[in-house]
Amino acid sequence: MSTVKVTGHPRLYRRGARYYHRAAIPQDIQDSYPKAEETFSLNTANYHEALRLVRKAAVEVDRKFDKHRRWVSAQAKPLDKLTEEQIDHLASLYHASLLDEDEDIRTEGIFEEEPGEPGTDWERWDFDEYAEDIEDSLTHTRHLYARGKADAFFKDEAEDLLSWDGVELALSPDSPSWRPLVRAIQAAYIRAGKDQQARNEGEVVPTPTVAKETLQRPQSSPSDGQGPLLSVLAEDWIAEKFASWATKTTNDHRTTIHNFINVAGDKPLAAYSKADGRAFKSTLLKLPSNWTKQVELKGLSVDRAAERANELGMAPMSAKNVNKLIGYAAAFWNWAAKQYDECPPNPLNGLKVTLKKRAREERDPFTLSELQAIFQAPVFTGCKSLHFWKQPGSLVPKNSGMYWAPLVALFTGARMGEVLQLYVSDVKQTDGIDIIDINGDGDDKKLKNSGSRRQTPVHPELKRLGFLEHVQKMRQQGSKRVFPDMPMGSDGYYSSVYSKRFISLLVNLKIKRKENAFHSLRHNFEDACRNSGISKDVMNALQGHSEVGMSGRYGAGYSLDVLYEAMCQLEYKGLDLSHLYSHQH
Repeated sequence: MSTVKVTGHPRLYRRGARYYHRAAIPQDIQDSYPKAEETFSLNTANYHEALRLVRKAAVEVDRKFDKHRRWVSAQAKPLDKLTEEQIDHLASLYHASLLDEDEDIRTEGIFEEEPGEPGTDWERWDFDEYAEDIEDSLTHTRHLYARGKADAFFKDEAEDLLSWDGVELALSPDSPSWRPLVRAIQAAYIRAGKDQQARNEGEVVPTPTVAKETLQRPQSSPSDGQGPLLSVLAEDWIAEKFASWATKTTNDHRTTIHNFINVAGDKPLAAYSKADGRAFKSTLLKLPSNWTKQVELKGLSVDRAAERANELGMAPMSAKNVNKLIGYAAAFWNWAAKQYDECPPNPLNGLKVTLKKRAREERDPFTLSELQAIFQAPVFTGCKSLHFWKQPGSLVPKNSGMYWAPLVALFTGARMGEVLQLYVSDVKQTDGIDIIDINGDGDDKKLKNSGSRRQTPVHPELKRLGFLEHVQKMRQQGSKRVFPDMPMGSDGYYSSVYSKRFISLLVNLKIKRKENAFHSLRHNFEDACRNSGISKDVMNALQGHSEVGMSGRYGAGYSLDVLYEAMCQLEYKGLDLSHLYSHQH
């Protein structure tokens, strides 16, 4: 039975009538994680209940990923020794866990009569046998402890204890701390045994509560600065942002801050300085693009991968990507400054690489001949099928986002994601004007920023092309989305799948350049506004475009009448799309 992706959450899938959580393992831990993916049933066939459960499950799974990252980090940098305080704390944790297990057994019930058959509801511990087991193991452990000896059991227990959730420490094999740690665990076992015997006599012995978080790294000295470690605070940051971030955004920020910790070390906030920011930037400048996918760097930590890439002479990632990653890490520090008095100045402030081009120049608009080539392509004039959309044929896919997305972007200036995520309810009439309401009102919708929310009048050319008829058809079919055939990617974005198809279109037409992409249509819209005499402020209002100063209000105060008048004024001189009119159905 196949598993089908469901809208509403990037990790929600359906198999038959049941819903499942399904998540790919993040690239930075794929090589060491014990599973190929985190897939499990949500035990419900109700969509709304599944949506609630998958959100909760996603948080828990991301915590598992973070735990594994901490474990990997610990294995990469094992401790030379443990402090006495750490050993005592670990022993207390072990003692508490033994009493917790004992309490679970007693909660289930210990019977003095013979237990029932295995697998029945009456299968329980026999009280006398349980008491004898405690006495025998306690006697054996006391014998070893008195003579300063330890058997393999306690050595294994020590190794296991260091890997526990919330502990995640790695100790060098030749560390002098192994012997005192094993002996402390023996002592904890003896104390727990005495407590269990007291419980056997009917005495009340509470199970102590011991925090694990203080064990994740060596204790800081006063000179290092006090407070929680960056790894702990980073987890709080991600947890807070999770609800408002897309899955890909969350993973990108999480991976980047973990890489920052790998380079600069895991310390209390006050211990970081500009030198740590420079070290992180220096590492990024040596890394190639998509470095985790490079065979030569597979399985290496970020700092080691940077050095290895430099040794091999691998081409580094672009300055734009370096700045993007610096921005991800800097976002944590901006958050921390608002949360903690001891937070130092952002160690990454001012460290972004100076770009040679202005943002406007990073993507060129399409030339007139390129636009003509795009809209003469088989996907607009007739293709073999939706699968073979590059090959000429008789099918004009006017019910597909493949046909409409470039046209809507060209005549609205909207971003790819804004177009693909549209609901049929977003295309409506207000005050007698047909509009497209671009908003983030939906679990599967995202906006670049608050200023991206806007109402854009439908351009007359889109009406002539039959866009409103397409929307009405989707509405009659009961579709929630305007383009239901455009799937969401595993990263939670509709644009991640379609962007590859659009690039493939440009390559097939032999018009792909480094400077053009789907976003070029947004620049075409800007140029058309200027050439049509539309003011900059009105253009910004139509596009939801950020500007400094008063124009940064995204057109607040402009009526739909003014925006519609501007839209009717907008034209693409020399671009004739009348050949598409005849294909209306």
